[in-house]
Amino acid sequence: MQLLASLKTRKLTPEQLFMISVLAVNGGNYLYNLILGRVLGPTQFADAAVLITFLLVLSFIAMTFQLVTAKFSVLFENELFKNFIAKVYKQAFWVGLFLGILIVVFASNLQAVFNTTSSTMFVIFGCGVPLYFLMSVNRGTFQGKKAYKSLSITYQGEMLSRLLVTLGIILVLNIKTSAVIAIGILISFVFGLFPFKAKQFSFKKSEPLEATYSRQIKNFFLLTAFYELTQIIINNSDILLVKHYFESYEAGLYASLALIGRIVYFIAWMFVMLLLPAVVELKKEGKETASILFKYVGYIAGISFIIVLGCLLLPELIINILFGEQYLAMAPLLWKYAIATSMFAISNIFAYYYLSLDKYIPVIISGVFGMLQMLLVVFYHDNLEQVVLMQIIAMALLLVIQIGFFKLETRKQKRLNLK
Repeated sequence: MQLLASLKTRKLTPEQLFMISVLAVNGGNYLYNLILGRVLGPTQFADAAVLITFLLVLSFIAMTFQLVTAKFSVLFENELFKNFIAKVYKQAFWVGLFLGILIVVFASNLQAVFNTTSSTMFVIFGCGVPLYFLMSVNRGTFQGKKAYKSLSITYQGEMLSRLLVTLGIILVLNIKTSAVIAIGILISFVFGLFPFKAKQFSFKKSEPLEATYSRQIKNFFLLTAFYELTQIIINNSDILLVKHYFESYEAGLYASLALIGRIVYFIAWMFVMLLLPAVVELKKEGKETASILFKYVGYIAGISFIIVLGCLLLPELIINILFGEQYLAMAPLLWKYAIATSMFAISNIFAYYYLSLDKYIPVIISGVFGMLQMLLVVFYHDNLEQVVLMQIIAMALLLVIQIGFFKLETRKQKRLNLK
């Protein structure tokens, strides 16, 4: 009772409310995946995992538009902001439409490459892609303006609708096909759009931006797009390659392993959402930014340690509770996979920090090691343990070099300050 009373008297900041909301959203998304894994079984879950992975790939591509929108929503105001946001909405829609058409046209080819039971799920998924890109720009405006209540609503709407629609069809109507997963994802894009500021989206020609601003936006967009590409490679290539090289049963087992091990990354993403606007604003005001980096790296390192320790000491219990006995074969690999994702999550905080400061080298470093991870898995995939080991090697090297770059930059800055 005392705790409840203290919570009532203490007013939470918008940032704290957003963090609580994100934890709830991640929990809901996790529950969605866990129930699918239990209900569908390893073989069918392998198909669902491909579609979920496609959703993650799409989210990384669309995140380019969200981060660009967030950054320049902090820097631009009044008419300049209106012209900027109208332009970004149009570009995001056309890119989403183009990608959606590609997915629909090549649905049969995607079915063959990833050994799925149907191409229909790719067709349904492709129809929703333009909506997802509009949703991402909308979220970028909320993120940049620190409208965390509206930002929370969009994420909660997307998560809840996908969870309820998909599981409703599976559990109530007893329809267990990959098309059901795709329908749930498509409907969630519609709910994720709200609250939507329709006035900001128009196909009318907007006022052109000054050359200086256009160049700034273009440079940051290309830099962010490249970095998000590295995120796609590092975060999703292993699941897609395993689905390609291994049988569906093993691919389904690996998908459960990846889902549990990636909880660190999903938590880290919450801090990234808060990091970028905070760093941009501090830089705009001429203040130091390293303290923000230290704070979030400390959070992720602490959370990572607890998760890895839990996966090391209680792997069978964790897998049994979350997925069931049929997935227990992955227990010996759980802590190893958690180490790989923990190192990636910490490296990611460094990269987003420098991305906020318009520094390119950490982004290029991530790209190099994203390709290295993929190549290692392509050449070394005799078994699932070897696949995990290749990721540990790549992510350990990435983290060491990112920390080394930070130390070099810090020393360089100190020398400049002494002059």
